[in-house]
Amino acid sequence: MRRVRFPRQSIAVAAVAVTALTTAAPVVAAPALPAGVPDRPAASGDDPVQLPPIRSILQTDETCTKPSTTVAQAKPWTRAVMSLTPSWRLSQGQGVLVAVVDTGVDKSVPALADRVNSVGDASSDCAGHGSFAAGLIAAAPQPGTGVVGVAPQARVLAVRGTNERGFTSAGSLAAAIRTAADHDAKVIYVARAVLDGRDELTAAVAYAMKHDALVVAPVAPDVAPRNADTNQDDPTARPYFPAFVPQVLSVVDVGPQGGRPKNAPEPFAPDLSAPGDSVVSVGPGGTGHFIGSGSSMAAAEVAGAAALVRARFPKLTAPQTADRLEHTAYPSDVPRLDTYAALSSVSSPASGAVTSSRPQAVELPQPVSQGPRNRALVVAGGAFALMVLVAAAIVVVPRGRARSWRTSGN
Repeated sequence: MRRVRFPRQSIAVAAVAVTALTTAAPVVAAPALPAGVPDRPAASGDDPVQLPPIRSILQTDETCTKPSTTVAQAKPWTRAVMSLTPSWRLSQGQGVLVAVVDTGVDKSVPALADRVNSVGDASSDCAGHGSFAAGLIAAAPQPGTGVVGVAPQARVLAVRGTNERGFTSAGSLAAAIRTAADHDAKVIYVARAVLDGRDELTAAVAYAMKHDALVVAPVAPDVAPRNADTNQDDPTARPYFPAFVPQVLSVVDVGPQGGRPKNAPEPFAPDLSAPGDSVVSVGPGGTGHFIGSGSSMAAAEVAGAAALVRARFPKLTAPQTADRLEHTAYPSDVPRLDTYAALSSVSSPASGAVTSSRPQAVELPQPVSQGPRNRALVVAGGAFALMVLVAAAIVVVPRGRARSWRTSGN
């Protein structure tokens, strides 16, 4: 069973979010774009800047991912869609530790400088996926680019959940989740989705929850697994782990046009959808940028949003944080992450339940029949006429007496 969702006050929340998009000013502002550079997604199909794709797995005969020499100057499309500019007025993830269970995180990346701690050998990143995900979560503004992470003041804990080339197992992921919880991470991003290890990963997630850590994971792998019989990609929807564990916040990707790439693995019971296709972030070795697509990217965006929420509402528990992100989402087949609404909606101090701050509509009385209405008008008109006569008498009679007016017969 998935986590039970309560009714959302989505209409009111959407109204608040739309207002904020048009009125709010940023706290963390990316440097001004150079003249002639359009303020639009750096990863759109017609953009003249071509970024190298990030890989999640490298084959044994492939070399480690080389640093990108291209800097994306424009703001990625995800910044506007996720309402990050107004969101940063409320929270930037300060003080929240986000564990990145992935291929490792390159601590030398300037956008992550001085905010990455690592466990074991997780400070190196041959494949590059972990550094890319960490950038989506927490990259700080850098000169000459609009690429910024969702929570630019959050701290990152690199925990290796794969081998050097990105291959993983349920056991590796479970051990990494436990390690992240032991290091006091409040949000644990797991980049991988596997078909086995249900019991092992369920126990690891329960361990994280006991440490008040929210686990966020992709609902499916970025690339569909191969069918052993046909040797073709098999995008059939099926439960993947740890995403299918009830306490995990599972995420599916959407692209700039609201859809997903052709032949992408079908999601199975996701909790949220978020930007994950044609997204731009940093990578290992330098200041250049990469482009990536998949549910693992969307899960990284949600992990960043969770860091924003936990920084703004530090008394919320991990389950309450997940509920807030779900309850404030835009209504859709799969609820769409609304970062600003998650930060701005009013919640109950006792339970953490989200309620709308929008004033309730005033109930107008029901229309009355014409008969009573006409009678009321007649009565009101008569009363008004009587009031006029009384007022006239009050004024005229004293004046008449002063002028020695007499009534007839006297």
